Amino acid sequence: MRFVGAKVERVEDRRILTGRGHYVDDLKLPHMLHAAFLRSPVAHAVIASIDTSAARQAPGVVGVFTGAEMAGMTAPIEVAMAMGTKVPTFHALPTDKVRFVGDPVAMVVAESRYQAEDACELIEVDYDPLPAVATYEAALDPSSPTVFDEHGDNVVFRSEASFGDPDGAFSRADRVVSATLRQHRVANVPMETRGAVADYDSGSGELTYHAATQGPHGLRMVLAATLRLPLERVRVLARDIGGAFGLKGFVSREELAVAAASRAVGAPVKWIEDRNEHLLASGQAREEMMEVEAAVKSDGTLLGIRAHMLMDQGAYPAVPFPSAMFTGLMQMLLPGPYRLEGYTFDVKVVCTNKCWYVAYRGPWEMETWVRERLLDIVAAELGIDPAEVRRRNMVDGDPDDRLITGLSLAGVSSRQSLDRALEMIGYDAFRKEQADARKEGRCLGIGFATFIEAAPGPPEMRMGGGMFGGERAKVRLEADGHLVVVTAQSPHGQGHETTLAQVAADEMGVPFDHVRVLHGDTNITPFSLIGTGGSRASTWASGAVLMSTRKLKERVLGIAAELLEISADDLEITDGVIVPRGVPGRSLPLAQIAQQAYMAPGSLPPGSEPVLEVHETFTGEGITGSGWSGGTHACTVEIDIGTGQVRIGRYVVVEDCGRVINPAIVEGQIRGGVTQGIGEVLYEHSAYDEEGQYLAGTFMDYLVPTAAEIPVIEIDHLETDPDGELGFRGVGEAGAVVAPATVSNAVADALAPFGARVWDQYLPPNRVLELAGVVAPG
Repeated sequence: MRFVGAKVERVEDRRILTGRGHYVDDLKLPHMLHAAFLRSPVAHAVIASIDTSAARQAPGVVGVFTGAEMAGMTAPIEVAMAMGTKVPTFHALPTDKVRFVGDPVAMVVAESRYQAEDACELIEVDYDPLPAVATYEAALDPSSPTVFDEHGDNVVFRSEASFGDPDGAFSRADRVVSATLRQHRVANVPMETRGAVADYDSGSGELTYHAATQGPHGLRMVLAATLRLPLERVRVLARDIGGAFGLKGFVSREELAVAAASRAVGAPVKWIEDRNEHLLASGQAREEMMEVEAAVKSDGTLLGIRAHMLMDQGAYPAVPFPSAMFTGLMQMLLPGPYRLEGYTFDVKVVCTNKCWYVAYRGPWEMETWVRERLLDIVAAELGIDPAEVRRRNMVDGDPDDRLITGLSLAGVSSRQSLDRALEMIGYDAFRKEQADARKEGRCLGIGFATFIEAAPGPPEMRMGGGMFGGERAKVRLEADGHLVVVTAQSPHGQGHETTLAQVAADEMGVPFDHVRVLHGDTNITPFSLIGTGGSRASTWASGAVLMSTRKLKERVLGIAAELLEISADDLEITDGVIVPRGVPGRSLPLAQIAQQAYMAPGSLPPGSEPVLEVHETFTGEGITGSGWSGGTHACTVEIDIGTGQVRIGRYVVVEDCGRVINPAIVEGQIRGGVTQGIGEVLYEHSAYDEEGQYLAGTFMDYLVPTAAEIPVIEIDHLETDPDGELGFRGVGEAGAVVAPATVSNAVADALAPFGARVWDQYLPPNRVLELAGVVAPG
């Protein structure tokens, strides 16, 4: 049986859906203590004094740590991949001033979480308030205070780039269409918040760190550097993780403080973030704005784009990937699958008194939202159907098609996905329905958007394994003939234990349930700085497993060939049994070979390699597809113009992620991402006021959609290049990347009769009513 391509049941679900998963908070170690953080109630202030005397005398308290004490226990936090960003000197806890509401000012370690929380309330902090820097305008104002004095101003990163002939493109334009488009702050909101258990052994000098992380090796490196420990004395373990969406690929200051505290008090220390802390201080994403100009001909031909972008990174830089890293992806991808003659892109990243900026599922999403919103605005300005504007500018995926930023677009299937999505949703028929509804006073709209994602990208992006040097995996044949696959991925809900097992089982020729996938232990897993993220699993991890399994299979068949006195080319493995083609009576179970190799290696044929474990690095060879995932989403909406409520009627997805390993898992990934994208437009907002005060600390203030708000999501797969052996491409980011543009375009279309201009992505009911002119702007 072939498992790749089949809806194999997820092996993870046996434990996760029955409540038998093992999460960090399930861990109970002997003599374990508990940590809680006192957090700043103000956005920006000098810490004049801290009095911890009462907290230190509170029942059950074992240790209290201020910023100064923590700085004496640890090295400053390093941002190894600063990428041109100004990085201040900072520690796990602030030593001089607080820089956002939620900044951890002090830490208490006690016998119980309750005692730690109670003791936090006994700490007296005297703040000298400073003006808050809470907006782009304030950050760019030279008269504003600096969030970090050593920076000199609040611009921490800037760059500009030009491609093609932008001046010529704009000089030849019939019109220039301009817009200022804003994306708002949101939170990642995994089901499991952040958490860790640090267990420092003073006898051995070893730190064992149990974490909810999607990058165990990156966390290990930062822990070792900050605690000044030899790397080999730090082990990070991550078992089940209840979602991450990019957040848990970063190392938080609280995690470092927990590790330092364990070493200081000589006992294991657990910290589990509560939901208020999560919304307040775990990390937030996507606050960007872009001023764009499109040079167009009267027939809708797109000639050039000028883009000026601002990004708000909050106070502290993220570790180890600061937010500026994502601006490069936005610059590269903003032109999308469309032809341009000229393009400029400049960006400034500013520092403000808000929570730090982290990646969130498709952290480059701004480029898709701006481009696809801009194309609809161009269509409206020119009086041309938005589908036709796209068709007139879209590449066909021909061999010489290229992004104006340089990358090959050969093989992209954007045109096919656009046509298929419009066919599925019944675009022409809906336009007639919409016209009739408007006569009745009903407010209907349709929106669509097309995207491409480098997952893993075209050949020039993946040469030599790309920026991370490829992906590693280990595959071992056990004595009973079962396979153990060890991956550098650290899954948190994606189903990697299933999909990687499908790939290995097919390649080796063993039953699916004879494969076990291990992950999340830095003592056994191959090194990977990023772990799970950036849609790496489908191509890079699967490729590493395939290459490793193939090498192991060659080794096993080499031994079998000698034992059976037959050429290895004439052998195959079926259901765990080596069978000479055409000679079924001479079969040899894998277990027999394995047992002989483990227990009597001297009995193997001369020259045989008795070690049945292979470790291979996949660097991209054998990828036959374009390297681009992509697709088009389309949806219809109806707006209640009395309440501002947006109801999504239909939501259609046409997705091309190449050869699909497990359709059920791929569709789950798409539906999850689309749900987050819908939430981002209609419900979610990590809001601050102009004083930097946080306004969304509970789920009463920060709304997330439930199943009741999400429509049935209809999915169709385009499997371009389906015969490619390594035609698997990433799909994890796509739903979240393209759904906001799809929904906001539909809302804008519905509100078109009111002359509304949708330039903000956040569209709650009150904003919809403002756009429709029902209520005055607040």
